This record gives sequence, structure tokens and C-alpha cells, in this order.
Amino acid sequence: MQQSAEIRESDIAIIGMACRFPEAATTDTFWSNLREGRESIRFFTDEELLAAGADPEELRRPGYVKAGHVFPDLEAFDAGHFGIPDDEAEILDPQHRHFLECSLAALEDAGYEPSGYPGDIGVFAGAGMNTYLLTHLAERYQRESSVGHYRMMLANDKDFLATRVSYKLNLRGPSISVNTACSTALVAVHQACLSLLAGECDLSLAGAVHLRVPQTAGYLHQDGMIFSPDGHCRAFDADAGGTVISSGVGVVVLKRLAAAVADGDTVYAVIKGTAVNNDGSTKPGYTAPSVERQADVIRDAQRVAECPPDTIAYVEAHGTGTPLGDPIEVAALSRAFDGVEAGRVLLGSVKTNIGHLDTAAGMAGLIKTALMLRHRTIVPSLHFRTPNPDLELDRGPFRVATGTTAWPQGAGPRRAGVSSFGVGGTNAHVILEEPPAPAPEAPAGPQLLLVSARTPRALTRATNELARHLKRHPELDLAAVAHTLAVGRRHRAHRRAVVCADLNDAALTLAITDPARVMDAPAEGGTGHFAFVATDPTGPVPDAADLYRSLAPFRAAVDACAAELPGRGPDALGLLGGDGGVPLAAFVTSYAVGRTCQEAGVRPAAVCGSGIGRVVAGCLAGVFDLKEALALLHGDAPGSPATWDLPVSLGSSGCWLEPAEAETPETWSVREDEGGPSTALLAKEGLTAIDLATPAGRGASVRDTLLHALGRAWTHGAEVDWAVWYGAGRRRVPLPTYPYERVRHWVEPRRAPSASGDQEEKDDLRQRFLGAGQAERRTLVEDFLRRQIATMLQRDADSLPEADEDLFVLGMDSLMLIDVIARLGDELGLVVPSTIDSEHPTIQELVDGVTG
Repeated sequence: MQQSAEIRESDIAIIGMACRFPEAATTDTFWSNLREGRESIRFFTDEELLAAGADPEELRRPGYVKAGHVFPDLEAFDAGHFGIPDDEAEILDPQHRHFLECSLAALEDAGYEPSGYPGDIGVFAGAGMNTYLLTHLAERYQRESSVGHYRMMLANDKDFLATRVSYKLNLRGPSISVNTACSTALVAVHQACLSLLAGECDLSLAGAVHLRVPQTAGYLHQDGMIFSPDGHCRAFDADAGGTVISSGVGVVVLKRLAAAVADGDTVYAVIKGTAVNNDGSTKPGYTAPSVERQADVIRDAQRVAECPPDTIAYVEAHGTGTPLGDPIEVAALSRAFDGVEAGRVLLGSVKTNIGHLDTAAGMAGLIKTALMLRHRTIVPSLHFRTPNPDLELDRGPFRVATGTTAWPQGAGPRRAGVSSFGVGGTNAHVILEEPPAPAPEAPAGPQLLLVSARTPRALTRATNELARHLKRHPELDLAAVAHTLAVGRRHRAHRRAVVCADLNDAALTLAITDPARVMDAPAEGGTGHFAFVATDPTGPVPDAADLYRSLAPFRAAVDACAAELPGRGPDALGLLGGDGGVPLAAFVTSYAVGRTCQEAGVRPAAVCGSGIGRVVAGCLAGVFDLKEALALLHGDAPGSPATWDLPVSLGSSGCWLEPAEAETPETWSVREDEGGPSTALLAKEGLTAIDLATPAGRGASVRDTLLHALGRAWTHGAEVDWAVWYGAGRRRVPLPTYPYERVRHWVEPRRAPSASGDQEEKDDLRQRFLGAGQAERRTLVEDFLRRQIATMLQRDADSLPEADEDLFVLGMDSLMLIDVIARLGDELGLVVPSTIDSEHPTIQELVDGVTG
């Protein structure tokens, strides 16, 4: 972790993350894949592609690449978890579904339960093109009524991505959809940071999603386009030819760093500065990148971050692996890092691992880089063998990261930049810094771990996942784990609690679900009705003084007892240590446990007592006040209570105390070997017993007694105010998030007829071309190009463009020309090069390129 440094007002902490990327449903799996240098590409068989609806004719076309990335459980969703009916879930854009689940997971990873968070939480998010609507719901949309159209609009439009999250999670900060094509995710981060700094929210979610439907599909490679010729992204390499479009979703939780440190949050990385700009029109075409404006956005981010380029050791590039994009990006980076010594800065691209996530691409790069900073490890950019000579890497400040290595500590904190550039020209850059070292936690003794879920099956999964996590992470602080589970998770109907001595004890007890140790809720759920049970304790216990020092409600109850003692009695700590006698110490300890439970929200419906516990029960029920209770312990007669607050049962009588009995001194006398309270009475009244007395035995602990009391009350339905127990400043740590119970919600597409209806006409043109001489071939190609370009320019058949006219002047751009040439190649059944080198292309030049 970085050396201590001053926290700036503008520093933003990444305190939570969640992602689903190809072959990685969690950030832990994603990190493992990155560290191992794993590529998540899939090469499909013809059988798989045909079963997914591919056109057999398309599979036979030259240049068809049978590669793609598979997103885990694309069709599944835990609709019930978010109160979404099944009929709505099946028409809901899968991008919205997965983004909603990831948003809640990111908040849980940060240790925050949104409905219990007192501040405002913002959402800044973007989604890719909704191909589910186009390919699966289009026919249904045509048949729907106006009401159905409205429902489908709400379920599928990008505008409702962020606001749906805010509605379902009860987030009340700014909720804004952001869309700038491939730079969407980092622009959302930029906007979220600005919102935090403006005071519009206290926490902010930033993220993006792009899900490609169908997943099992290849693509047609066309020279000059972004798609890789072999299914691999070879960023910065001499053989780079493009990337593969894939699917993914990523969300981060942001908070001002000063607040995050004060609140004990886990910080993955610090955002020192962000910047956004646009290329404008000073570039060859709408889809073309700009060296100047990319360099500007990087310099702007460095200036805002107050991080000179020579303090930055790594850049996560946009890195699409295209012959045009990579040289422009490295040229822009070299300008922004001008003066930095050769080879000092490492360069990488996550697209070599998981492909191009479109709108979510920047989020993959951000999460990757934050994890590298957190783990102080550089991971490799894949498929780099020979540098692309156009990058001039041998002379510039950059060299490509090709292996997994430790990230060495330099003179200052570790820093990195992350770039994302969108089609259309919106550029974004983020400067990250490693997190500050967390303050060490003092040993805190036994801890209470809480696990809950909507269903018994989910509770079992959650328990097992937590046990495995604790076993895999022996470095975790058990107190931070307990605090995170208590205040950072929503407490659902099915509950489980266990008091553990240390991390190993916790992992083992949860793994075997020891019934002697684990407190489970009843099958029908807890009632929330309790009886405090004060039996005859053993007297002073060793840790009572520690609890007095650390727990405010316990201390207040003990102080109240000391204040009511007649004359100059023992002080508070003396009371707990037995200076006033064993009976007095026993009373004070049980009384303080009961008052602490009440302060934490555990409200008893009755109290029971035996031995010294008779007086504790009478005092907690309001039969007499604290002063009178202490007097009773010295043999004084009770007063004459007429009524009291709660029903009282004493000894094993099996009945409730009557007013006449309350006035009798014998009622409150301590009796040796007295039986405990009647379990039959409690069962009859539907009351759960909450023990207030520390039992006899080796290792007896008031802390353990209080934790068991709170845990038992919680598992049986009490809504415990855990802030009473934990106070402020406790740490929150990443733990397994909710185990969603996903089921398939999917509308199958109607299979379109084969696109080969005009195949005979294509075959005719192909045969004519192959059998023609050079002059006739030129005529065939020229006629085809003139007709296609006229159609694109919306010209009539009698107004075809001339062969020597400047096509850019006519209104074409490079992308349109690549499309025209791709169509020609389709017609002829040939791979036709489509590189556009001329600044003034004409049909004549295109014909020359095709026919030689």
C-alpha cells in the first residue's frame, strides 16, 4: 500500500466493485483470469452456430470467423429478488437485468445496504444497443397494443437503465443515463465523480453494460473494419488486425476518499482525476480517432489529478488492436508523456483477454487496473510478440506488459492511467492511484456473524460461500467481517447467526453448520416476540470491564447502578469486579446486558427471573426502579407497585406475577438451586427466550452472552440496531454478495428465413466475373459500385455517380465505402481488400483496387 499522503478534497475512492465478463462472473474470477494470462475466447463449431440460428450460407462465406465470447447466464435473472413479475422479466432488456443485479452486488461489496444508508446514492450508467428487442421481441412488438408498446418501451429503452436501479434499490441521488458509445463507462465515472464533488450525493454507482444477442455467433471479417481476422485481439502487435465484440457488465461504487477513510471503507483504488472531451470535426471521418484530442484528454486528466506523467507507471489503453487505432492511440499517449524516459511506462489492453465490450469497455479496463493497484501486480497484455513498427515503441516511453510481475514500489505511490475512446469522438481518461493503507484493527474478542436470505436454499448457498471465503482469506479481520455482515447487508426472512472466536473457527463452524453453535430462525420465520430470562449468574466475569470501556449502552447501565448506590459505594468498575459483593456484581452485569439489548432494539414482551435474576427481572419489567432493586439486594422490603410495564414470571412457577405477590418480600428473595423459568409458559405465549446471564464454566464471557442474546433475537425476527453494538469507525470489507437464484426469463426469436433467397442472382454475377476478361470485369465492378453508392446516397437510377467523382465530396465516408466493398465481396464470393488510403477516393480507384 502507498505511503501516507495528504488526502485532497477532490480524491475519489473506489470502495466497491462488481462485474460479469466472459468466463468471469465475479471480480475474483476476473482477477484470477487476468493474473494467469487467460483469454476468454470461444471458437464455435458449425453445429453450435447452426443450432443458434446461423445462416448456413453465411458460414461458408470467405472471411467468416467462428469466434466469440460467452457471457455467463445471459438468459437468467432473479426477478423475485427485485419484485419483478415473470411476464415483465421476460420482456426486460437483459442489459437492464444484469446491470440491476450487479449494482446491488457492487453496493454489497462496498459494505452498504442501500435501504439503510442515510445519505443519497447516485447512479450514472449506460447500455449498449438492445439486440434482444431487435432479434427476440420485434414480432411481439408488432402485435402488441398501445399499452403493450408502452410496457416494452419501459422495459427496453436505454433511458430507463439508471432510473430502474434507483427505483428498485431505493436510491435517491442523481440517476442519469450516459451514452457515448465505447467511452460510455469512463464518462459515467467522470460524471459520478463530479456529482460527488458537487455534493449531489454521498455514494455513487457508475457503470455500463453491453450484452450481445445471440451469443453463439461469429462474424464476417472485412479488411479495414474493427473485427479481428482470426478471433484474437493482438493489441500493439505487428499482426494486429482488430478485436472481437463481446459482452459484459461492470459497476463501481464511488465515495469521496476523505469520507471513505473516516468510515472504515475498503478502498480498491483512488481516482485522482478524470477528463472528457470530443474530437470535433478535425478528423477524416465521424468514426475516425484524433491524435490531438486524445492527447489533450490525457493531459487534462493528469493536470486535474496533479499527477505528472513521470509519476505514472502503467496505462490501460483503449487498445482495440486495429491497424489504424493503435498507432493513433500510442502517438497521442507519447505526446501526453513527452519527456518521460524510454520504456518506463507499461502498456496493456484488457481487450486481449475478453474482447471489446463496447459501452462497457472502459469499465473492464478500470476494474482491471484497480485490481492491479490493489494487488500491486502487473498482469499481461496477451498476444504481443513483435511490436507494430508504426507505434515506434522502441523510441517512446512505452513498452507492452507481457507477463505477470510484482508492481515495484517507486519513490511515490503506484499510479496508472485508463483510456477509453468512443466512436463519434468522445474521449475519456482516468488517473488512478493505489489505496492508502487501512488503519490496523485492535483485537476485539469473539464476534457474531450474521447470514440471511430470501429462501432456505439461498441461505445455505450464502453460508457455504461465506465459509469458503473466510477459509481462502486468512488475512481478514473477523471484527470487520462481522461488522460488514451486520450493517452492509439487507436482513431477510431466513436467518442464521454464529458466535465465533476467530477466523478459523468461523469458517469451520459455518461449513459444518454445527447445530450446537449455529442459531437458525424457525422454519416459519421469527415472530419478533421475546422474553428476557435472567437466571442466577456466577458473579463477576473477567471481560466485563473490557465491555464497559468499549460499549456505550453497557457502560451507561453500569454507571447508573453505581450512581444509585447508597453512601460511598464502589465505582462502576469496582461493581463489575465484585467490590460490592458477588450478588451485586451479578445483578449489575445481567441488568446491563438487558439494557444494552433494549437499546439495540430488542424489545421484550415479558421478563423471567430466578435467583439474583428475580430482582433483575422485576427491575427491567418496571415493578420497581433501579434504586429500589439495589436496595432489595441489601435486604430491604419492596415498595407497593400497582402496575408495571411487562409481564413477569419468577422461578419455575409457570404463571405470571400478580400484584399481591409483588409486595411480598419472599417473592424477591434469592433462592438457591431454584429451577429456571417455565419453558411451557414461554411456548404457550409464543415467546423466544433471550438469556441475560453469563453461564458458569471455563471461559465465561459477558461479551459472549450479549452476542448470543443479540444473535438469538435477530434470528427470531428482531430488527437489531447494530450501530448500538458497533458504534462508528468500524471497517467494512469485501465479502461474498447475495447468491441470486436466477431462472430463465427468455422469449425465443422467430427464426428468419435464410438470407439466400437471391442466391441464384449472386451466383450468376459471380460466374460472369470469374469467366470474364479484364475489361469486362472492370465494367461489372464499376456498374455494381455505381448502383450501390447511388442507393446509399439516395440517388435515382438515372443519377448514378461518375467514376472519377470524389466520393467524400458526394457525401460518403470511409465506413460507408468499407460497407460497399464488403457487399461487393459478398456478391463475388471473394475476399476484397477495403483499405482506403486516398484522401479523395473515386469509384475508379476502387475498381483498380479490386481488379488489379
